[in-house]
Amino acid sequence: EKEEKGYYSHPPVRQAIFLGDFIDRGPEIRQVLEIVRPMIDSGEAEAVMGNHEFNALVYHTEDPGRPDEYLRTHSEKNTGQHQATIDQLGEEISELIEWFRSLPLWLELEDGSGNPLRVAHACWDDEQIRIISDGLEEYAGVTTRFLTGASRKGSPLYDAVECVLKGPELPLPDGTPPILDRENHERYEIRIQWYREPDYEEETYSQYALPPLDSDSDKITRQDKVSCHPYPEDAPPVFIGHYWLRGEPKVLTHSLFPPNIACVDYSIADDKAEKEDRRLCAYSWKGEQRLKPENFTCVPLLQR
Repeated sequence: EKEEKGYYSHPPVRQAIFLGDFIDRGPEIRQVLEIVRPMIDSGEAEAVMGNHEFNALVYHTEDPGRPDEYLRTHSEKNTGQHQATIDQLGEEISELIEWFRSLPLWLELEDGSGNPLRVAHACWDDEQIRIISDGLEEYAGVTTRFLTGASRKGSPLYDAVECVLKGPELPLPDGTPPILDRENHERYEIRIQWYREPDYEEETYSQYALPPLDSDSDKITRQDKVSCHPYPEDAPPVFIGHYWLRGEPKVLTHSLFPPNIACVDYSIADDKAEKEDRRLCAYSWKGEQRLKPENFTCVPLLQR
């Protein structure tokens, strides 16, 4: 309910957790921020940074090493991805960029009974999170120095932020034809189901992609380097967004692993998806360490 305080809450014991990516898509970016920001600032909700918030930060941060340049280049592609936010927010964007700095890159929480859970935008990997944590300590938070280090391709901090906020990718072998994604773009790297190893005997690159692709592709070989470690079966449940899944919401798992990973991004902002495939999804967590499909709640895209 929305109280006289001016923000939504769910008293007395429940708290919302948002997975990031509040900007860059859809006609109501301002309205999204007007809902989520007061909830977060008041403590009624928590949130992690998405790759779009991170991209906005580096897009609007001048590069200390390159006069008149920015940490994220203002190329036609990068500007096009961010243009809706620029157009809708206008001069307010500068203040919101500063607010984005306050968003954590991951969360480790407990409920009132001590049951743990984890939240990250795209991937949980202990080693990559340790690298980011060290960077935040060294650079005193999400400062220009931190963003500069996280924008230098090939650096450990760059790779760690890419993994946690965008998900690890697996390059196709040299000479392999590209795979077509859902938008018919040619892909030479695939986002992977990072929480498990592939089945090297049977699985193709398209099948191991997240989400899986319909395109034909070669089988994965053991020589391929998968950049993130599989998620341990005894680790706390982790919630992610980012991946624009479709179909009936379900826990992300493999037959050999317990259900301890859930994605709640079901393509609500994907204007290239069919309307029936676009849903706003949430998971109602009650402390369980083995996640349950029946705890998803989805609202279909409003028909206009």
